[in-house]
Amino acid sequence: MDLDRAREFIRSNHRAVMLTWHADGRPQLSPVTVGLDSAGNPVISTRETAAKVRNLRKDPRVALCVTTDAFFGEWIQIEGTAEVVPLPEAMDLLVAYYRDISGEHPDWDDYRAAMERDRRVIVRIDLTRAGPDVHG
Repeated sequence: MDLDRAREFIRSNHRAVMLTWHADGRPQLSPVTVGLDSAGNPVISTRETAAKVRNLRKDPRVALCVTTDAFFGEWIQIEGTAEVVPLPEAMDLLVAYYRDISGEHPDWDDYRAAMERDRRVIVRIDLTRAGPDVHG
């Protein structure tokens, strides 16, 4: 699948399951909400203390299965290399992430305070592969 076609799917479908790897080789699967940053990189917001963040800092390989809200039906798998962007650098990215997926927040000061309190980060994915290319 063309990477731009995968990006187009993500623009309107935000539910995903993210795959990272524990240090001992076991898979770690996490339900996430995915969006796109201004450069077209898939992004998620998560807590700095999450297992997926620890895993990505040791091994930045990542894959996501992105589905429609209905779950069954169309889906894509994307793969790439993740970068964890911590606060304070992540704040503008977190605001853009929220706007892209949910629109305007009723209280941006409250949102920013919650991001700091929750120790949120942005995981930005350098997209290298997308599929499926064939449906059976």
